[in-house]
Amino acid sequence: MGFAARTPQLEEILSQLEQSDALEELQDVIEKLRDCFGVDHMVYHWVSSTGEQYGCGTYSPEWVQRYLDQGYLRIDPVVLGCFQRFHPVDWKRLDWSSRAARAFQKEALDYGVGNQGLSIPIRGPNGQFALYTLSHNCSDREWAEFTERHRRELILVAHYFNQKALEFEPGRVPEQGQALSPREVEAMTLIAVGYNRAQAAESLSISEHTLRVYIESARFKLGAMNTTHAVAKALSRGLIVV
Repeated sequence: MGFAARTPQLEEILSQLEQSDALEELQDVIEKLRDCFGVDHMVYHWVSSTGEQYGCGTYSPEWVQRYLDQGYLRIDPVVLGCFQRFHPVDWKRLDWSSRAARAFQKEALDYGVGNQGLSIPIRGPNGQFALYTLSHNCSDREWAEFTERHRRELILVAHYFNQKALEFEPGRVPEQGQALSPREVEAMTLIAVGYNRAQAAESLSISEHTLRVYIESARFKLGAMNTTHAVAKALSRGLIVV
């Protein structure tokens, strides 16, 4: 198994992603990302704010058609499980206990999807929901080592991919930036310089719960998928300075 993303190659692919100006070009990008990380499959699946679906990826056309024809979106444990989560989800942690889920899993294996999988939930503006998924055939140990090693960069890749895909959404209205409150700026600044939540709360003389409210409010205003992403956005926009 490859399982070693070559940094210069990854940067080159992300540069190609940034320069893409049509949805069709994302298919070429995701194939290159699959090869870069050395896994069997990578898939991006978006459900727009109006309920329309778009996807690109490396599953066989036969499996994609089968999935659509059978309406598997309604029973797929990956989609159902990720819709309730915000962090990357290993497929083995999902609920495959129902008869329908087990039959679906067996069929997916028959179509070459792979016995291991990791899906990254993404929430965009106006209720958009997307998944960035990778799957592979390997042992549990090998998969655990791979996902641990590449977790952070895969989250960033998923976010970049979704941001580019959103540019092509019909009728998309550009996001309007919202100003952060003084307390939100203070909270985000302390997190940015390396304070943990307990230290930041103590420094601001507030409870950790109140700190969490400020951080989540800032994250929502920035359209960020997690705290790390919110800090990056706030820094890039000059909203906080460290």
